[in-house]
Parts: sequence; C-alpha cells; structure tokens
Amino acid sequence: MKAAHLSLMIGIATLGFFAAGSVFGESPYQSSSDFSKYAEKLRESALLHLEPQVVVPTTSRPFSLGGGMYPWKRNIVTTIFWVGESASARNPVHNRSSSWDLNWETSYGGFDDPDSSHRRNYVPVNFTPRQNPFYCALPYNDVTHGSTKPEARFVIPWFKNAFVREGQSVCHDRWISIRGRNGRTCYAQWSDCGPFRTDHYQYVFGNELPKPNLNQGAGLDVSPAVRDYLNLAPIDVTDWKFVEFREVPRGPWAQYGDNNTFVQLARGSVERVASATSSSAPTPTITSTPRGPAEPKVIVK
Repeated sequence: MKAAHLSLMIGIATLGFFAAGSVFGESPYQSSSDFSKYAEKLRESALLHLEPQVVVPTTSRPFSLGGGMYPWKRNIVTTIFWVGESASARNPVHNRSSSWDLNWETSYGGFDDPDSSHRRNYVPVNFTPRQNPFYCALPYNDVTHGSTKPEARFVIPWFKNAFVREGQSVCHDRWISIRGRNGRTCYAQWSDCGPFRTDHYQYVFGNELPKPNLNQGAGLDVSPAVRDYLNLAPIDVTDWKFVEFREVPRGPWAQYGDNNTFVQLARGSVERVASATSSSAPTPTITSTPRGPAEPKVIVK
C-alpha cells in the first residue's frame, strides 16, 4: 500500500511538471525518460500542494536538540547508497544527481561502484574521487526552488554562523559522526537528502524518530566507504550525530575531495608555502632536526 501511495505521489509530481509547460525547457535533460526522473527529483513542488502545510517555528532560538548541542541519535536504521546508483523500487530517485548537485556523478568523478571487489582502501579502483568518498544522506533539505526554506533559520543550530546567501545550503558537506555495531566510529559529510524525504527537520535536528518507509524506517543513508569502515550490512543499525570540524580526527575520510575540509586546508597551506618561497626573501638555512610521527597523508587533487 505504501509503495502504491509513493508511486501515486511521484506520478502526480511528474504530471504537475509537464503541466507547467515551461519547466521542460529549463530542464537539463533532453529525453522524456530523463525528464521524468528530473521531475521525480523535484517532486517536492507538487507534493507541497498535497501534503499538510508544515508549521514553521517562530522562535528565534534554534530548534530543541533535547539534551546537548549535538546529541547522539541511537539505533537508527541505516541503508547504503552510492553516487551513480540507478533508480529502483527502494530507491525511487537515481543518484546521478543529488539534492544539491544535478551533476553529482560528474562532480564526484565517476560511478562509486559499491562492489567490494572493485574497491580498495575505501575508494573505487578505477578512478580517484574528486569528492569525499565518506558521504551520507539525511532526510532534510534546507533549500527548495533556489530559496532557503522559511523554517531553516529556526531549526538548524548552526544557521546563523554558516548562512552566506539566500538559496545556498548550510547543510551541504556538514560533518557527522557515525558509530557502528562493530564499535568503530567514522566521519562523513552530508552530501544528499534522503532516504525518501527531504522535509523531516523534526528528526534531523530534533527528537522525532524517522518516519516509516520502504526501508524499515531508515533515517540515514551512508556511502560504500562508510559501509566498509563500519562493516555494515545492506540494512543495519547505527548511531549518528552532527560534529564540528574541529572534533573530526584524521582518518581515511580526510584524504580525498575538493569538498573535504581537510583537503581544503592542506591545499591552502601548500599555496601559502609556494607563495612564500617564490618571494625575494633570502632562503633560510635548513637544519636537520628530529621529527615526530608522520601525519596521515592528505591527497590533494
């Protein structure tokens, strides 16, 4: 019954976009098949006319986090997704695009093949990711139709410090900590929205549980790299919470990606050193001194 209801909503969303007329000309897709998938990705527009209006908080205080700045959300059903994943019964929208990047697969550098035999050291063997392979999806998007959602400034704890301009997400690439049943903890960046919903701020930032869905009420999608580090099953249970970047230790999640804060900082350091050495100042004498343990490498692409 849930699957039939989901199909009905997607069909209505698609028809709504065709009825709009001008939307097809604005779509980056040329064929009717690809446009249908594009319409699915933007189905929130049509669903807004079907679902009850969300009550937007009016307090200037951030949404209640219930017991701490970023408390753990425990025993959350967790599923696996990947860049380039095709649409299916349990994944109604393809992952060649993300909620924040219509060309996500291209931006990432290729298909993030989840087959373990095609991966080594948490990344695909046939290309170097241009974004962090440790990524995740949560069921909220703070942007719709190019505008910041009205509730975002009230429910997102870091909104005031992170806001740059209207329509630019303050959630995209945010770091989270994920704890598996094997006792390990890894870190990932928020790169897409889901599973299934993009409006459930009461769970993402508050105290509600994920809504029922076709994947046993899953409230977190994680990448193959996260799966491999935590040794997760296709449907598993994890704990997760938001973290500030200063809380993220170095690890395999620190090595790759233009969107990776570790890589960005390393690139900035390299540029500053290059600028300093190209100046006309005398070259200082280098004296050999004992060194401590080497830092984990950061691969700058």
